[in-house]
Amino acid sequence: MYIDRIQLNNFRNYKKLDISLNKNIDIIYGDNAQGKTNILEAIFLCSFGKSFRTTKEKEMIKFDENNAVVEVQYKRKDREGKIKIEIGEKKKITLNGIKIKKLSELLGNINIVIFTPDDIDILKNGPANRRRFLDMMIGQLRPNYVYNLNMYLKTIEQRNNYLRQIREENKPEEMLDIWDEKLIEYGEKIYSYREEFIQKIINKINEIHSKITDSKEILKINYISDCNSKEEYLKLLKARRKLDIIKGFTTKGIHRDDFVIYINGKEVNTYGSQGQNRTVILSLKLAELNVIYDEIGEYPILLLDDFMSELDEKRRKNFLSNIRDTQVILTGTEKIDLPNLEYNLYNIKKGEVL
Repeated sequence: MYIDRIQLNNFRNYKKLDISLNKNIDIIYGDNAQGKTNILEAIFLCSFGKSFRTTKEKEMIKFDENNAVVEVQYKRKDREGKIKIEIGEKKKITLNGIKIKKLSELLGNINIVIFTPDDIDILKNGPANRRRFLDMMIGQLRPNYVYNLNMYLKTIEQRNNYLRQIREENKPEEMLDIWDEKLIEYGEKIYSYREEFIQKIINKINEIHSKITDSKEILKINYISDCNSKEEYLKLLKARRKLDIIKGFTTKGIHRDDFVIYINGKEVNTYGSQGQNRTVILSLKLAELNVIYDEIGEYPILLLDDFMSELDEKRRKNFLSNIRDTQVILTGTEKIDLPNLEYNLYNIKKGEVL
C-alpha cells in the first residue's frame, strides 16, 4: 500500500500543491512553520476523516479563503483509489468520485501509522491518550468498532443528562435501568475488541523492543477495564448509582479504560527515563504497524513527523533499513542522506515545494 499523489488547494498554508510520492521513502524537509506537517495532516485527514492536530476544521482552510480541497491517490495490492475531501460550510468526502454518507465507508481505505513528537503523551499523560491510540488502531480495521463506540458515547451522554435530572428534578431512578442495559451492551463489545487488539500488540511488542534495546528490557502491558464481564459491570453501575447521581456523570465504564506499560516490572510513565519512554512509544507504533499487516495482508503507510531528529545518523539508517515493504513519509528540518536506499526529497518553504 502506498500513496501515489497528493493535491492540495487552499489547505493550511498551501495555495496549490501537486506532488507525486516515492512508494518507498519520502523525506519532506525545511525550516519550522513552512508546511511540512500539513502534508502529513492531509494524508491523515483522508485516512480518518479528521485532523490529528485540531477539532476545528476551519483551521485547515487557508487564511482568507472559504474552502479547502485535499485529494489523495493511493494504490493497494488489489485496487487503487482516490479520496477527495472538501472543507467549507460543510465537509464533503468522495471515494472514487462517489460521495460517502458514513465515516465507516472511509475508514480502512488508507491504513496509516503516525508518529509525532506529541506521542510521548500516550504514556506521560492521562488514560484518554491511550484510549485514543486504541480507538485509532482498531477503528481503521474494524468499522463496527467505531459504530459501537459512538453508540456507547451517545448513551453515556444521555445517561449523564438523566443523572442530573434525577438530582435536580427528582426524576425516578428506575429509568436508569434503560441506560445501564445499553451501556453494558455496547461496553461489552468495545471491551472485546480492545482486549483482542491489546493481546495482538503484546504478541508483537516484546520482540520489537528486545531488538531495539539489545534484549536489555522486558515489556509487559496490563489492560485495565470496568467492563470485562456483563455481570460485574452491571453490579458496578448499580453500586455507583447514588454517587453518579450526586456527581451528575457516570463514574465507571469503558470510557475510563486504560493500559499500563511496564519495563522490567516498573511503570514506564512513572519510572522510565525520557529515552525509555520514547523507545517504548516507537516499539508500540511498530507493533501497531505489524498488527495491521497481519490483519490486511499489507503494510500500512508510516508517517513520521519530526522523528528523525531524535536519532543519530547511524540509527536513522538502521531504523529505515529495517522497515520492509512500507512507504515511509517523514518530515524534518534537515536534508537527510540515505545511501543505498530509494527515496524522494522535497524541500518545503512557505507552502511551496522548491
